[in-house]
Parts: sequence; structure tokens; C-alpha cells
Amino acid sequence: MKPVTSADGIVWITGASSGIGRALAEAHVAQGWRVAITARREAELRALAETHPSRIIVAPADVTDRDSVREAVNTITRDGPIARAILNAGTYERDTAETFTADRLRRQVELNLLGTARGLELVMPAMIARKRGQIALMSSLAGLAGLPGSVSYSATKAALIATAEALKFDLDRHGVAISAICPGFVKSPLTANNRFPMPFLMETDAAARAILRGLDAGRFLIAFPEGLARPLRILRLLPHAAFFPLVARFTGSRTPGRAEPDPES
Repeated sequence: MKPVTSADGIVWITGASSGIGRALAEAHVAQGWRVAITARREAELRALAETHPSRIIVAPADVTDRDSVREAVNTITRDGPIARAILNAGTYERDTAETFTADRLRRQVELNLLGTARGLELVMPAMIARKRGQIALMSSLAGLAGLPGSVSYSATKAALIATAEALKFDLDRHGVAISAICPGFVKSPLTANNRFPMPFLMETDAAARAILRGLDAGRFLIAFPEGLARPLRILRLLPHAAFFPLVARFTGSRTPGRAEPDPES
């Protein structure tokens, strides 16, 4: 399947007001794309757009609100088709067995999973009709395996990987590419709150470059950094009798008073 390019239309990025989303917007502008950016914080979006006059379309929306997302997509498509959609909006709330609540899970499902689904249902029909397009769902290394301290977060991110896998069978028949993006630790407003060592911590621009390389190459699973992604993928293949003690040792999750690292996209 031939990857899409800037000549095919607009790239739409949700969660673009900060972090990976903002870095992805800037990286696509540098590649020559017309970029549509969506987030709740309109002021931040307009500040970014001012740095690239005529190259960025501001389409604010709250991805938890179906009508808001639909209005944003309508705004974007007045300027052209969405050729690449990077559904990046999401959040992270740390939880453990001791702090788990259904409300915390609900909040992350609403934003991470259903917020992504609202974008999906709006961009897929037009891409299928054109037999052309590319979709990327922002998961996390925490979606490859349930990790300590990320009960609800891992659940939503694993669901996004499964969603991308299931959709790929159908989208392949229509010439539409789909990818699951699984970053490790990336500097962002969310990871700034972490109070534990974050191995292989990446700058947002480095993460954006890794994602862009994967999308341009048409890769399904874009997992990075390799030094963290590869061991986790190997661990996931082990029997549970080996997986749980090894991950517990790696994260220090059985050491009283010690916080466990949680990969954050």
C-alpha cells in the first residue's frame, strides 16, 4: 500500500496543543503538509498557527463531545480531504489496586478510547470512499502489556491496539492504512508530574520524528524507543509465571514505598 503524502490532502492531529501532538504538527509542516490541529485549548492552537501562517488550520474541539468533533472535521474538510488522521488526544491518571475507581477508568475510557472512536467514525467513510488514506491511533507501550500503576491507562491503550488490529483487515481491502503508535516515556505536561526515574525519556521532537518515519514507511506498529520497546515485547511473549516476576523486578513494584514507572504517550 502506497503511503499518503502531502499531495493527497490534509493531516489532522488531535491533542495538538502540547506534547507529542504539537511536535507532530510542527514536523508535518516541515515536511510540506497542510496541518489541521484540534484540542480544547484554542488559544494554544492559535499561537501555534501564528508561527506557520497559511499552513495550519485551527479546528478546536473537545473529543468527548461528538458534535464538537463533527464541527471540527467539517471545518477542516472545507479546505480539502483529510489524507492522514493522527488521533492523539488522551490523558493518564495513575491508579493501582489500592486506588482503583470506576470513575477514574470511565474518564480515561471517555477520552482515550471513545474520544479516538469519535474521530475514527468521521474520517473512515471518506477515506474508504476515496480508496486512499492513513489513520494512526495513539496507544502506548503500556498498551502492549498491563504495567504497574496504570490499570485504567493500560486498559484503554491496549484497547486502541486491538481496535487498530481489527480495523486493519477491513481497511486493507479499501486501500486505507492504519497504525498503532506506542511511545515510551516522552517529555510532556503529563510526564512532568511523574516523580520516578523514566528510562529512555525522549524529547517530543524526537518522538515526532520516530512517528513520522513509521507512518511514512507504512508500518502498522510504531513502538519506540527500541531500548524499552523490545524488552517489553519479549517479556510479553513469556509465560505469565515468568512475566509477572520479571516486570515486578524491573519496575520495583514489590518494593514498599517505591513508585513504579508508567510509560506515557
